[in-house]
Amino acid sequence: MTDKADIRTEVDRASDRELVVTRMFNGPARIVFRAWSEPALFQRWWTPKSHDIAFVACEMDVRTGGAYRLVFSHPAAEQPMAFFGRYLEVIPNARIVWTNEEGGGDGAVTTVTFEEVGGMTKVVLRDLYPSKEALDETIASGATCGFEEQFDQLDGLVGELDAA
Repeated sequence: MTDKADIRTEVDRASDRELVVTRMFNGPARIVFRAWSEPALFQRWWTPKSHDIAFVACEMDVRTGGAYRLVFSHPAAEQPMAFFGRYLEVIPNARIVWTNEEGGGDGAVTTVTFEEVGGMTKVVLRDLYPSKEALDETIASGATCGFEEQFDQLDGLVGELDAA
């Protein structure tokens, strides 16, 4: 195991259109993958608790060709917010690729890889946006500021599941 102080979430703009988030997790890839692919587990870590966002619905058919629909509420929003798309590729314990279709037209495509390294798992999340402007807007909106907290929550869940 690695000391918590040694684990960091790195968020980098890799190009005009791509945002890359990297983090090591204290647990095997099969457990980290479960937390990304089982709705009951996913709901426990996906939204940063400090942002006061709550799940209203979480439908996930995590398989190549499957779909997802996530609905959230927030005290400042009059209506729930829905996010949805399709799974383009799912390789258990290794990779998940999905579309983000809620904005209409071309949304970002997200790829998450899981690589086991000495009992830990390196997760790399890549969001590829349709244009530089789309990524600029996402960053300006603050939508990318919660990764550290989200991934801390995920690491706590992975520790719970690994200990069980």
